[in-house]
Amino acid sequence: MYSSETTFRVRYGETDRMGYVYYGNYAQYFEVGRVEALRGLGISYRRMEEDGVMLPVAEMSVKYHRPARYDDLITVRTTIVALPTARITFRYDVYDEAGSLLTEATTILVFVDARTMRPCRCPQYVLDVLSDYFV
Repeated sequence: MYSSETTFRVRYGETDRMGYVYYGNYAQYFEVGRVEALRGLGISYRRMEEDGVMLPVAEMSVKYHRPARYDDLITVRTTIVALPTARITFRYDVYDEAGSLLTEATTILVFVDARTMRPCRCPQYVLDVLSDYFV
């Protein structure tokens, strides 16, 4: 299993009239966590796209426990839960500065050949990097 953490502040424009982070913005938070988790492994979306592999989200599940608010410092812990095949599953735990769990989520992304738009296997260089975490 591989995990990484990304910390940032909630911006005013991400909140709703109640002062809570608008629920739809969490998908962007998960994307930031996902991109930074892969970047921490030396893997970039840009390289995958240049290699002809796209990675669209196929499923997303979210459970909200507590709201995040404007100017809160939040941490997104992103975990790759299993060695990918044609799919990769990410788990996200969002915490506030006090360490309280705010949100839990999972996304499943599918590796897609950009030319055919059909599912394909995870690139070997991604498997090579991740395999040490799943021994």
